[in-house]
Amino acid sequence: MNNTKIGFIGLGKMGIPMAQNLINAGYELFVYNRSAIKADDLIAEGAKFIDTPSDLLQECEVVILMVADDTATNDVINGEHGLIHSASAGKIIINMSTVSPAISKEMKALLSEKDSFYIDAPVSGSLKQAIEGSLVIMAGGDKTAFEKVKPIFDVLGKLSLQVGEIGAGNSAKLAINTLLSFHAQGLAEAVSFAKKQGIDTKELLELINNSALGNVFMKIKGDAILQENYNAVFALKHIAKDLGLAKAEGLNSPLANAAYESFKNAEQELGEEDIIAIAKKV
Repeated sequence: MNNTKIGFIGLGKMGIPMAQNLINAGYELFVYNRSAIKADDLIAEGAKFIDTPSDLLQECEVVILMVADDTATNDVINGEHGLIHSASAGKIIINMSTVSPAISKEMKALLSEKDSFYIDAPVSGSLKQAIEGSLVIMAGGDKTAFEKVKPIFDVLGKLSLQVGEIGAGNSAKLAINTLLSFHAQGLAEAVSFAKKQGIDTKELLELINNSALGNVFMKIKGDAILQENYNAVFALKHIAKDLGLAKAEGLNSPLANAAYESFKNAEQELGEEDIIAIAKKV
Protein backbone atom coordinates (compact mmCIF):
# COMPACT_ATOMS: atom_id res chain seq x y z
CA MET A 1 0.00 0.00 0.00
CA ASN A 2 1.35 3.41 -0.98
CA ASN A 3 1.26 5.77 2.00
CA THR A 4 0.05 8.92 0.23
CA LYS A 5 -3.69 9.40 0.62
CA ILE A 6 -5.16 10.70 -2.63
CA GLY A 7 -8.46 12.42 -3.31
CA PHE A 8 -10.00 12.34 -6.78
CA ILE A 9 -12.65 14.77 -7.99
CA GLY A 10 -14.39 14.32 -11.34
CA LEU A 11 -15.48 10.80 -12.25
CA GLY A 12 -16.19 11.22 -15.93
CA LYS A 13 -15.04 9.20 -18.91
CA MET A 14 -11.37 9.88 -18.16
CA GLY A 15 -11.55 10.23 -14.40
CA ILE A 16 -12.93 6.78 -13.59
CA PRO A 17 -10.13 4.74 -15.22
CA MET A 18 -7.50 7.12 -13.85
CA ALA A 19 -8.90 6.69 -10.34
CA GLN A 20 -9.05 2.92 -10.84
CA ASN A 21 -5.37 2.84 -11.78
CA LEU A 22 -4.51 4.59 -8.52
CA ILE A 23 -6.44 1.97 -6.55
CA ASN A 24 -4.70 -0.78 -8.52
CA ALA A 25 -1.35 0.78 -7.60
CA GLY A 26 -2.17 0.49 -3.90
CA TYR A 27 -3.11 4.05 -3.07
CA GLU A 28 -5.82 4.75 -0.52
CA LEU A 29 -8.33 6.71 -2.56
CA PHE A 30 -11.07 9.14 -1.51
CA VAL A 31 -13.47 10.32 -4.22
CA TYR A 32 -16.02 13.06 -4.77
CA ASN A 33 -18.36 13.60 -7.70
CA ARG A 34 -21.51 15.69 -8.05
CA SER A 35 -23.29 12.54 -9.27
CA ALA A 36 -22.45 10.08 -6.50
CA ILE A 37 -23.67 7.04 -8.45
CA LYS A 38 -20.63 7.31 -10.73
CA ALA A 39 -18.45 6.34 -7.79
CA ASP A 40 -20.19 3.01 -7.15
CA ASP A 41 -17.69 0.82 -9.03
CA LEU A 42 -14.73 2.55 -7.41
CA ILE A 43 -16.29 2.18 -3.97
CA ALA A 44 -16.67 -1.54 -4.66
CA GLU A 45 -12.91 -1.56 -5.35
CA GLY A 46 -12.11 0.10 -2.02
CA ALA A 47 -12.44 3.85 -2.63
CA LYS A 48 -14.23 5.96 -0.02
CA PHE A 49 -16.83 8.49 -1.11
CA ILE A 50 -16.70 11.90 0.60
CA ASP A 51 -19.61 14.34 0.51
CA THR A 52 -17.78 17.61 -0.27
CA PRO A 53 -14.44 18.70 -1.73
CA SER A 54 -13.58 20.42 1.55
CA ASP A 55 -14.12 17.22 3.54
CA LEU A 56 -12.15 15.30 0.92
CA LEU A 57 -9.05 17.43 1.38
CA GLN A 58 -9.19 16.91 5.14
CA GLU A 59 -8.60 13.20 4.49
CA CYS A 60 -5.86 13.57 1.87
CA GLU A 61 -2.43 14.98 1.19
CA VAL A 62 -2.98 15.17 -2.57
CA VAL A 63 -6.18 15.88 -4.50
CA ILE A 64 -6.53 15.38 -8.26
CA LEU A 65 -9.13 17.25 -10.30
CA MET A 66 -10.45 15.97 -13.63
CA VAL A 67 -13.33 18.34 -14.29
CA ALA A 68 -14.97 20.00 -17.26
CA ASP A 69 -13.70 23.56 -17.41
CA ASP A 70 -12.67 26.78 -15.64
CA THR A 71 -16.07 27.18 -13.96
CA ALA A 72 -15.97 23.68 -12.50
CA THR A 73 -12.40 24.24 -11.33
CA ASN A 74 -13.39 27.43 -9.51
CA ASP A 75 -16.43 25.73 -7.94
CA VAL A 76 -14.42 22.77 -6.66
CA ILE A 77 -11.63 24.89 -5.23
CA ASN A 78 -13.24 28.19 -4.30
CA GLY A 79 -16.93 27.30 -3.93
CA GLU A 80 -19.03 27.10 -0.80
CA HIS A 81 -17.67 23.66 0.11
CA GLY A 82 -14.49 24.01 -1.91
CA LEU A 83 -11.00 22.74 -1.25
CA ILE A 84 -9.85 26.19 -0.16
CA HIS A 85 -11.72 25.76 3.13
CA SER A 86 -9.52 22.80 4.14
CA ALA A 87 -6.31 23.89 2.44
CA SER A 88 -3.30 23.93 4.73
CA ALA A 89 0.48 23.73 4.65
CA GLY A 90 1.85 21.07 2.32
CA LYS A 91 -1.41 20.01 0.66
CA ILE A 92 -1.06 19.53 -3.10
CA ILE A 93 -3.89 20.14 -5.56
CA ILE A 94 -3.29 18.73 -9.06
CA ASN A 95 -5.63 19.93 -11.79
CA MET A 96 -5.42 17.47 -14.69
CA SER A 97 -8.34 19.08 -16.52
CA THR A 98 -7.93 21.08 -19.72
CA VAL A 99 -8.46 24.62 -18.47
CA SER A 100 -7.02 28.07 -19.06
CA PRO A 101 -3.64 29.21 -17.74
CA ALA A 102 -5.52 32.14 -16.20
CA ILE A 103 -7.68 29.99 -13.90
CA SER A 104 -4.60 28.04 -12.82
CA LYS A 105 -2.78 31.22 -11.84
CA GLU A 106 -5.86 32.42 -9.95
CA MET A 107 -6.28 29.14 -8.05
CA LYS A 108 -2.55 28.94 -7.30
CA ALA A 109 -2.66 32.40 -5.72
CA LEU A 110 -5.61 31.41 -3.50
CA LEU A 111 -4.03 28.16 -2.36
CA SER A 112 -0.65 29.78 -1.75
CA GLU A 113 -2.29 31.91 0.94
CA LYS A 114 -2.92 28.63 2.80
CA ASP A 115 0.61 27.34 2.07
CA SER A 116 -0.86 24.70 -0.24
CA PHE A 117 0.47 23.90 -3.70
CA TYR A 118 -1.33 23.92 -7.05
CA ILE A 119 -0.03 22.05 -10.09
CA ASP A 120 -1.64 22.31 -13.50
CA ALA A 121 -1.09 18.95 -15.17
CA PRO A 122 -3.39 18.36 -18.15
CA VAL A 123 -3.04 15.16 -20.14
CA SER A 124 -2.67 14.19 -23.76
CA GLY A 125 -4.46 10.97 -24.59
CA SER A 126 -7.96 9.62 -24.62
CA LEU A 127 -9.96 6.86 -22.95
CA LYS A 128 -7.70 4.03 -24.14
CA GLN A 129 -4.61 5.74 -22.71
CA ALA A 130 -6.43 6.55 -19.46
CA ILE A 131 -7.30 2.87 -19.04
CA GLU A 132 -3.77 1.73 -19.91
CA GLY A 133 -2.09 4.35 -17.70
CA SER A 134 -0.20 5.63 -20.73
CA LEU A 135 -1.25 9.29 -20.74
CA VAL A 136 1.26 12.06 -21.49
CA ILE A 137 1.25 14.58 -18.63
CA MET A 138 2.50 18.17 -18.94
CA ALA A 139 2.83 20.08 -15.69
CA GLY A 140 3.31 23.62 -14.50
CA GLY A 141 4.13 24.63 -10.95
CA ASP A 142 6.55 24.25 -8.08
CA LYS A 143 9.37 21.80 -8.88
CA THR A 144 9.53 20.32 -5.37
CA ALA A 145 5.77 19.65 -5.39
CA PHE A 146 6.05 18.13 -8.86
CA GLU A 147 8.81 15.75 -7.76
CA LYS A 148 6.74 14.73 -4.73
CA VAL A 149 3.75 13.69 -6.86
CA LYS A 150 5.71 12.27 -9.79
CA PRO A 151 5.20 8.68 -8.55
CA ILE A 152 1.45 9.35 -8.91
CA PHE A 153 1.97 10.64 -12.45
CA ASP A 154 4.00 7.50 -13.20
CA VAL A 155 0.90 5.42 -12.43
CA LEU A 156 -1.33 7.51 -14.68
CA GLY A 157 0.99 8.13 -17.62
CA LYS A 158 3.96 6.97 -19.64
CA LEU A 159 5.56 10.42 -19.52
CA SER A 160 5.30 13.39 -17.19
CA LEU A 161 7.29 16.58 -17.64
CA GLN A 162 7.37 19.81 -15.72
CA VAL A 163 7.38 22.34 -18.54
CA GLY A 164 7.44 25.56 -16.52
CA GLU A 165 5.70 27.64 -13.89
CA ILE A 166 1.98 27.74 -13.13
CA GLY A 167 -0.08 27.72 -16.33
CA ALA A 168 2.70 26.24 -18.47
CA GLY A 169 1.08 22.82 -18.50
CA ASN A 170 -2.19 24.37 -19.64
CA SER A 171 -0.42 26.29 -22.40
CA ALA A 172 1.36 23.15 -23.62
CA LYS A 173 -1.96 21.26 -23.71
CA LEU A 174 -3.62 24.05 -25.69
CA ALA A 175 -0.74 23.99 -28.17
CA ILE A 176 -1.10 20.23 -28.60
CA ASN A 177 -4.86 20.43 -29.03
CA THR A 178 -4.45 23.22 -31.56
CA LEU A 179 -2.28 20.84 -33.60
CA LEU A 180 -4.89 18.11 -33.03
CA SER A 181 -7.53 20.34 -34.61
CA PHE A 182 -5.30 20.81 -37.66
CA HIS A 183 -4.93 17.06 -38.08
CA ALA A 184 -8.68 16.46 -37.82
CA GLN A 185 -9.61 19.30 -40.14
CA GLY A 186 -6.86 18.39 -42.61
CA LEU A 187 -7.82 14.73 -42.77
CA ALA A 188 -11.47 15.63 -43.27
CA GLU A 189 -10.64 18.04 -46.08
CA ALA A 190 -8.27 15.60 -47.80
CA VAL A 191 -10.89 12.84 -47.78
CA SER A 192 -13.54 15.22 -49.07
CA PHE A 193 -11.35 16.54 -51.89
CA ALA A 194 -10.24 13.05 -52.97
CA LYS A 195 -13.81 11.75 -52.94
CA LYS A 196 -14.88 14.57 -55.27
CA GLN A 197 -12.09 13.49 -57.63
CA GLY A 198 -13.43 9.94 -57.70
CA ILE A 199 -10.82 8.43 -55.38
CA ASP A 200 -12.02 5.67 -53.10
CA THR A 201 -11.73 6.71 -49.44
CA LYS A 202 -10.43 3.34 -48.31
CA GLU A 203 -7.65 3.46 -50.88
CA LEU A 204 -6.77 7.06 -49.99
CA LEU A 205 -6.47 6.13 -46.33
CA GLU A 206 -4.25 3.17 -47.18
CA LEU A 207 -1.97 5.54 -49.08
CA ILE A 208 -1.89 8.04 -46.20
CA ASN A 209 -1.21 5.39 -43.57
CA ASN A 210 1.73 4.00 -45.55
CA SER A 211 3.24 7.42 -46.24
CA ALA A 212 5.28 9.79 -44.10
CA LEU A 213 1.95 11.29 -42.99
CA GLY A 214 0.76 8.07 -41.40
CA ASN A 215 0.25 8.11 -37.62
CA VAL A 216 -2.03 6.63 -34.99
CA PHE A 217 -4.46 9.55 -35.16
CA MET A 218 -4.80 9.32 -38.95
CA LYS A 219 -5.40 5.57 -38.73
CA ILE A 220 -8.02 5.72 -36.00
CA LYS A 221 -9.90 8.75 -37.34
CA GLY A 222 -9.60 7.58 -40.93
CA ASP A 223 -11.27 4.32 -39.93
CA ALA A 224 -13.97 6.33 -38.15
CA ILE A 225 -14.68 8.30 -41.33
CA LEU A 226 -14.73 5.12 -43.39
CA GLN A 227 -17.19 3.44 -41.03
CA GLU A 228 -19.15 6.65 -40.41
CA ASN A 229 -18.64 6.04 -36.69
CA TYR A 230 -18.72 9.40 -34.97
CA ASN A 231 -19.34 8.22 -31.40
CA ALA A 232 -17.37 10.59 -29.19
CA VAL A 233 -13.95 9.55 -27.98
CA PHE A 234 -12.93 13.19 -27.83
CA ALA A 235 -16.06 15.26 -28.35
CA LEU A 236 -16.04 18.02 -30.94
CA LYS A 237 -17.36 20.48 -28.36
CA HIS A 238 -14.14 20.05 -26.38
CA ILE A 239 -11.85 21.02 -29.25
CA ALA A 240 -14.05 24.07 -29.89
CA LYS A 241 -13.64 24.99 -26.20
CA ASP A 242 -9.88 24.43 -26.25
CA LEU A 243 -9.35 26.52 -29.37
CA GLY A 244 -11.35 29.27 -27.70
CA LEU A 245 -9.10 29.06 -24.63
CA ALA A 246 -6.00 29.21 -26.85
CA LYS A 247 -7.33 32.28 -28.67
CA ALA A 248 -8.00 33.95 -25.34
CA GLU A 249 -4.31 33.41 -24.53
CA GLY A 250 -3.23 35.10 -27.77
CA LEU A 251 -3.30 32.37 -30.42
CA ASN A 252 -3.85 34.22 -33.70
CA SER A 253 -2.61 32.48 -36.81
CA PRO A 254 -4.18 31.57 -40.17
CA LEU A 255 -4.62 27.84 -39.50
CA ALA A 256 -5.73 28.32 -35.90
CA ASN A 257 -8.27 30.96 -36.81
CA ALA A 258 -9.69 28.80 -39.60
CA ALA A 259 -9.86 25.73 -37.35
CA TYR A 260 -11.57 27.69 -34.59
CA GLU A 261 -14.23 29.00 -36.97
CA SER A 262 -14.78 25.54 -38.44
CA PHE A 263 -15.22 23.73 -35.14
CA LYS A 264 -17.16 26.55 -33.51
CA ASN A 265 -19.60 26.61 -36.41
CA ALA A 266 -20.04 22.84 -36.20
CA GLU A 267 -20.40 22.72 -32.42
CA GLN A 268 -24.14 23.28 -32.12
CA GLU A 269 -24.97 20.45 -34.48
CA LEU A 270 -22.09 18.06 -33.88
CA GLY A 271 -20.74 19.01 -30.46
CA GLU A 272 -21.58 15.69 -28.78
CA GLU A 273 -20.03 13.65 -31.60
CA ASP A 274 -16.34 12.89 -32.05
CA ILE A 275 -13.88 15.52 -33.24
CA ILE A 276 -13.65 13.81 -36.64
CA ALA A 277 -17.36 14.43 -37.21
CA ILE A 278 -16.05 17.66 -38.72
CA ALA A 279 -15.81 15.50 -41.87
CA LYS A 280 -19.56 15.99 -42.22
CA LYS A 281 -19.02 19.71 -42.74
CA VAL A 282 -16.36 19.77 -45.47
